[in-house]
Amino acid sequence: MARGPKKPKAKDISRRRKKKVSVLTQEGIGYVDWKDINLLRRFMSDRAKIRARQVTGNNQQQQREIARAIKNAREMALLPYNNRITTQRSAGRMRDDSRIDGPAPQPTAPPPGLRPAGEMDGDELEPMDMGPEAMAIEAPPDEGMAPEEAAPESEEAAEAAAEAEEAEEEPVS
Repeated sequence: MARGPKKPKAKDISRRRKKKVSVLTQEGIGYVDWKDINLLRRFMSDRAKIRARQVTGNNQQQQREIARAIKNAREMALLPYNNRITTQRSAGRMRDDSRIDGPAPQPTAPPPGLRPAGEMDGDELEPMDMGPEAMAIEAPPDEGMAPEEAAPESEEAAEAAAEAEEAEEEPVS
């Protein structure tokens, strides 16, 4: 009982595809130049990966030439090694809404080590300009000082203090 040739199953028939024809063959390109980035981009995915032979329809030799040309173009910075795809976040997920519209804050003064030589170092204190109001206010006298040694606040207070000292020195009769 000799059986004839096997018939392909329905599943196998649906999977067979028409073989793709290479772009190089269609356009009659004999040499793949690494400087022709428009041609090379046709053999790269949107993420800058080299497409497979099954996708492009290249034969083995053409695929090697394409891969070598893409790698040379990448080395010469004509093509990217990868394309970074970023997605935009929704506004609800933003954590710091105050900085959306305005620019990033800038430092007001350079760090201490980067100041020019003519400016003051951090060890020296810079005199503060407080205006005339600051002059009227004086520091309170230290508690450790005797009342006689405390500085008088005004001329009237000085006269009153002098009279008080004279009254203490006079003998009581």
